[in-house]
Amino acid sequence: MNMAGKTVLITGSTDGVGRYVAMKLAAAGARVLIHGRDTQRAQTLADEIKRVSGREPMFYQADLSSLAEVREFAQLVLDDQERLDVFVSNAGIGSQNEGPARQTSKDGHELRFAVNYLAGFLLAHLLLPRLKASAPARIVNVASVGQHPIDFDDVMITKNYSGGRAYAQSKLSQIMFTIDLAAELEGTGVTVNALHPATYMNTTMVRASGVTPISTVEQGGDAILRLIQGEDVAGQSGLFFDGKRKARAHAQAYDAEARQRLRTLSLALTGLRAS
Repeated sequence: MNMAGKTVLITGSTDGVGRYVAMKLAAAGARVLIHGRDTQRAQTLADEIKRVSGREPMFYQADLSSLAEVREFAQLVLDDQERLDVFVSNAGIGSQNEGPARQTSKDGHELRFAVNYLAGFLLAHLLLPRLKASAPARIVNVASVGQHPIDFDDVMITKNYSGGRAYAQSKLSQIMFTIDLAAELEGTGVTVNALHPATYMNTTMVRASGVTPISTVEQGGDAILRLIQGEDVAGQSGLFFDGKRKARAHAQAYDAEARQRLRTLSLALTGLRAS
């Protein structure tokens, strides 16, 4: 995909791999819509993007732990943007960010499930009309090879909680959503894929977990960029990639009944109607 003039929304783009991807796309001529919580980091990024592209990007500030703010964010994008060619759901918190203890979102949901999965689920659905109208368009969900099956009797992990399990469950949820959404979007010209960008990139999230980085942000960013603009993946949908390789996710991702249970729960939690 030639990115010149394309409009791309990247959540969590003021830091880490999202920042790298935003800079690369802006340099390639895309209109980049950046998102984050920190206005100072956003301004620093905006200044750099203006320097390389000649245009200042639009910044959307939103806390994805609040479904109300997610809805406001989506509405602003719909009001501001006549087209949306790519949506990259990249924002997330790791197993140790904000501390290892169990926390809840502003809506009372387990925090990692809410931020890493539910926010992207809601945003994607709210932005679909604009993406469909801009087809061919792409959705990229930044997930992980770290995946844990969902216990539907305790989705919010009120018992035996660990940040690692919560993070891995949220990432598998993203992949399950990717497979379902791809089927829903078949024939619309909008594709959706998920990926594990790279293992333990040198990001704030990884450093917060106490792990020594073993991959670069550039490695992970280039894998994301391939799903955004690569001609070799044009038309492919509902897939999971490990870096640039097609891969198999956890077995639960391919369980249609489990995906339906997750979808039903997600629609109820976000207040969306089944399509």
